Amino acid sequence: MILEHADIRIDPAKAADFEAAIQRGASTVIAQSKGFKGYKVNRSIESPGRYVLTIYWETLEDHTVTFRGSDLFTQWRAIVGPFFLQPPVVEHFELVSKS
Repeated sequence: MILEHADIRIDPAKAADFEAAIQRGASTVIAQSKGFKGYKVNRSIESPGRYVLTIYWETLEDHTVTFRGSDLFTQWRAIVGPFFLQPPVVEHFELVSKS
């Protein structure tokens, strides 16, 4: 399993609308993509307007090729993109150890 980690910055005054949009977009759009295994959204306590979106993918290519190359990605960005103050910083991780 691959973890997509997206560091997202928004205007804190729009937090409630963003939180509704990101939940709707992930559960109704991203969830349709091949290899999608789940997601979580965390809000920073120290940095208002900073969120970390973690999406669980079966393979790296499910995100970078299949999802990003699809109309689902366009739909997703239409829902959440207007909130971004800058492009999200996205990295992919694989499990090394677990307790």
